[in-house]
Amino acid sequence: MGQLLCCASNIADHVDAAEESQVALQQCPSDHVEKHRAALENHPPGHYRHLTSVVNLANSLGDRFERQGILSDLDEAIELHRAALLLHPPGYADRSTILNNLANSLRDRFKQRGIPSDLGEAIELHRAALLLCPLGLSIILQSVLQDRSKQQGALSDIDEATELLRAALLLCPPGHSLRSTSLNNLAISLRDRSKQRGVPSDLDEAIELLRTALLLCPPGHSLRSTSLNNLAFSLRGRFQQRGIPSDLDEAIELYRVALILCPPDRFEHRGVASDLDEAIELLRAVLLLGPPGHSDRSGFLNNLANSLRDRFKQLGALSDLDEAIELHRAALILCPAGHSLRSTSLNNLAMSLRDRFKRRGVPSDLDEAIELNGAALLLCPPGHSLRSMSLNNLAMCLRDRFNQRGVPSDLDKAIELHQGALLLRPHGHSDRSASLNNLALSLRDRFQQRGTLSDLDDTFRLYVQLSYLSHATSRVDLTAAKSWATSAEETNHASALLAYQTALKFLDQHVSLLSSSPRHFDVVRMATAALAMDAFSCSVRRGMLTTAVELVEQGRAVFWTQWARLRSPLHELSLSGATGAALEVEFKQLSFRLHQSPQIRQLTMEWNDVVSRIRMLPDFSRFLLHPLFSDLRKAAEDGPVIIVNASQYGCDALIIHSADDPVHVPLDITRAEVSELSSEFQSLAEQFGSANHLHKLASILRKLWRDIVDPVVQALRESEVHPGSRIWWCPTAEFTLLPLHAAGPYEKKKDNLSGIYISSYTPTLATLVRARQQVSRDTSPQHFVAIGQGTPNRGRPLQCVAPELTVVAQRLAPVVSSFTSLADGDATVQGALDALNHNQWLHLACHGMPNRQQPFESSFAMRDGPLMIKDIIRSNWQNPEFAFLSACHTTVGDEKSPDESIHLAAAMQFSGFRSVIGSMWSVDDEVARQVVVRFLRQLG
Repeated sequence: MGQLLCCASNIADHVDAAEESQVALQQCPSDHVEKHRAALENHPPGHYRHLTSVVNLANSLGDRFERQGILSDLDEAIELHRAALLLHPPGYADRSTILNNLANSLRDRFKQRGIPSDLGEAIELHRAALLLCPLGLSIILQSVLQDRSKQQGALSDIDEATELLRAALLLCPPGHSLRSTSLNNLAISLRDRSKQRGVPSDLDEAIELLRTALLLCPPGHSLRSTSLNNLAFSLRGRFQQRGIPSDLDEAIELYRVALILCPPDRFEHRGVASDLDEAIELLRAVLLLGPPGHSDRSGFLNNLANSLRDRFKQLGALSDLDEAIELHRAALILCPAGHSLRSTSLNNLAMSLRDRFKRRGVPSDLDEAIELNGAALLLCPPGHSLRSMSLNNLAMCLRDRFNQRGVPSDLDKAIELHQGALLLRPHGHSDRSASLNNLALSLRDRFQQRGTLSDLDDTFRLYVQLSYLSHATSRVDLTAAKSWATSAEETNHASALLAYQTALKFLDQHVSLLSSSPRHFDVVRMATAALAMDAFSCSVRRGMLTTAVELVEQGRAVFWTQWARLRSPLHELSLSGATGAALEVEFKQLSFRLHQSPQIRQLTMEWNDVVSRIRMLPDFSRFLLHPLFSDLRKAAEDGPVIIVNASQYGCDALIIHSADDPVHVPLDITRAEVSELSSEFQSLAEQFGSANHLHKLASILRKLWRDIVDPVVQALRESEVHPGSRIWWCPTAEFTLLPLHAAGPYEKKKDNLSGIYISSYTPTLATLVRARQQVSRDTSPQHFVAIGQGTPNRGRPLQCVAPELTVVAQRLAPVVSSFTSLADGDATVQGALDALNHNQWLHLACHGMPNRQQPFESSFAMRDGPLMIKDIIRSNWQNPEFAFLSACHTTVGDEKSPDESIHLAAAMQFSGFRSVIGSMWSVDDEVARQVVVRFLRQLG
């Protein structure tokens, strides 16, 4: 029970335990002890009730200790249990019970005073009891072994505990009343062992066992709340280890269900703005149920402190961190020398102080953190399960102090400690990549200080080991690979390109465990950052132009790539034979479930297995793999594609031809200048109209021409791309927000770009290739729908929408197979979605509403509400061909990650439309109508 109570997640259990204790306290007052004491005095040794009286007094003292925390009661109870044991010689029927009672009391005293001999004796007593009663006492013995493992770090204890629980599970076959309990106990032991040894498979097995246990606890079962909490806690642990958002999502839902099982009047907490806020309020409520003297109060304090520290990392409020530090101090006081949780408590306080030092720069915080980490390390001698963590934490603090004060001995000691931690994290350990990164960074620091080349060689010898990891799915792995790339760039090391390739491989593996739900976009955004653009730049600087194209494609539009994987067209697969047709069905079913289910890890494994079997078929060896350059160059079959890249290491353009090698065009502009130009244009785009704004716009377009577009045009001419040809721009980073197509000198007798070439855009080369492959297989006539909403539920009326739809109808109705028009009251969210299910050609005239902070909520304004990107991507339209988006800002996406192309035009394109016309800024509805008229006139 102690294991569960110290977990903040088990809220329902904490409340149950607290309320049961209050009831029991009323039913079992202190005078019960005195009554049993009086009974013992009346039953001296030799009396036939003497033994019963000894046991009753011992038990009542133990009960009072649990309720009031009086240690003298526990001491007396232990002496009475010893006396009872002497009165139960070997062969006595109840000897196992007495052994167990004495062992439990010694274990309780160990938890209060931390005396190792109490715990050791408890284990031996439980071993003796186990010989007399295998099933029940095996569970108790494993729990005590786990306590000793936590205090002394002996891995053999946790191994023995796990094996005892496996044996206990065998004694509880399906249908046994204790099977659910046995599954839970084995899972918790495996979870603890995973935490100690860093073996992911233990945690995976624990989660599967807990899922099975939960199935055996249907609604109404007395253990359902416990099972829900245990599974949630384990999923949360896997999220913290590997960063799989679906694990956290599922854990939260399980916690909510568990909380519902508690009567609603138990907590009176306020409505909160986020999941973390809610967790903190619940943990505060739990702390109130564990007042001073409660045996688990230190655990409650630590859990609340850890959550406050998490919120500080998320929101940056120093008040949260200050409170966390005070709570950790209070928890440490409750873990005196010898306490099993003292090392953990020392570490928690130390790392919170380190966080505050990094924010405020107060040296005393860092000095105290180093002292606390040193004390924690002393409690983790060689062989202790927490030693690698303690070595690592102390080393990081010492490196921080070196960076602040420049004392060489601090850095030398940090390197020595990191080396020790790495030895304890062998291949396969979940924290190995973090240790490789920490040691490499420290060695790099020493090289920069002293110039010793062996330190630099050792740095990259460590980093290269990351490339050997076959399946790195955690954020820590990806962070380490990014750190390698940064270090290689800073030192101009030859491994830089390998670092980027490794990081992009890790990115793909990390993202593959996410569903394509918009709620996971923040994870994608943080994971991608500038990685692909820097990899492109690195490849170009090394003259590896085709590799540059492959890497930038691999690391951009990651969300859409993952989304497309689960919606991959399988027509060719179904035509390849019976095996292919069966795999198509299996693939579609799993892809659909991955969109819907929170249990994404197991489904992902099954999905990967199907993909592997598909790749074994002839002509499908690269099914869903990132395309090679030989495939990507097909994007240029109808005209060259120009990748324009902005990286912190330089800006470049690559011209992709369908047959010739890529052409490199260096650009004389920095990423900072591109970013400034982009911001200037975005600000201006909101104010178009006045002559002064037009003058500023012309200045921006001239700079675009001079620094970016004109050098590309010159290279196109040298490649004999004739004037009037069509070209495609594929911009990255801040270039995505600039109107490259409108660039020009804007001088008399000089051509602007629009007078030389016909420009189009594509988010990625693969998108363009995929659009051209989606030639309609439907031989039935193509159908056109025009949707116009001039009086939406929000936003000003658009007077020219109705005339615009009239123009479209007059021009197209006579020449298409069928023409449908939806306007005003018919142009609703559902009406638009339904129309798109039956039409392949679309004209949409309405307000475009970009949301640059929450891009999946960018929308088209309909009569009854917004038609959002997240609605569009849930649709499954059949053979869409062309969309004209006569609306504002349809190519404006997320402001922090423009390379993900989360905007309205991209949503339409990735949903299947082969060609999309959109806008980069606000457009007056009369101007939009004029553009439509001229466009339709050009169609002939």
